[in-house]
Amino acid sequence: MSMEEEVLQHIPLKNWAEDDRPREKLLLKGKQALSDAELIAILLGSGNRNETAVQLAQRILRENNHNLYDLAKLSVADLQKFKGIGEAKAITIVAALELGRRKKDTESPQQTVVRTSMDAYKHIESKLSDLPHEEFWIMLLNRAHKITKTELVSRGGVSGTVADVRMMMKMAVENLASAAVLAHNHPSGNIKPSDADIQLTRKVKEAANLFDIQLLDHIIVGEGAYYSFTDEGLI
Repeated sequence: MSMEEEVLQHIPLKNWAEDDRPREKLLLKGKQALSDAELIAILLGSGNRNETAVQLAQRILRENNHNLYDLAKLSVADLQKFKGIGEAKAITIVAALELGRRKKDTESPQQTVVRTSMDAYKHIESKLSDLPHEEFWIMLLNRAHKITKTELVSRGGVSGTVADVRMMMKMAVENLASAAVLAHNHPSGNIKPSDADIQLTRKVKEAANLFDIQLLDHIIVGEGAYYSFTDEGLI
């Protein structure tokens, strides 16, 4: 332990300079002791003329519903609209949140077995949950219902994306898939399927049957929630 840490251990936390609190709390109490705002403040390093790093981080969170999913949707340009955040700080925040998302992708390197809709949701959630635009993915499975490949089918705007049934069947056939699960997100957070979602699911199921490929489910991902076509009796 450094001399600085020894001194701080004997100084009440309320007497620390506010910009020093997050860093020293992490050193002395561990990362779990920090709030979301304090962790973001460490990334910021400093605040602006009127706010400390902690206060600035609190305001950023407040204007994003205290929700890290909403914060992760912000671009570098969006973050630079906050006074005191330049390009370098904005890039740091975006990079940190992206690392967190990628960590979820590498936590379970073994093949995922899809037994329930929750299995499929957990596999795809990190790719879709915090996007500001809509994406459509397909999970390809073998006979044991293990996911062998997860492919991006299309990327669109805020209101929707176009998913080509022929392209999905090409992916499935080329990978010798025995089953498939569709997945896309609704950036609005509303997980209820649209008429277009229902029609597309029916078309994919009909096409898959021609190749003896079973469509197991279609998952719509929202913010911390999902909709399963199979659970709702639509497949």
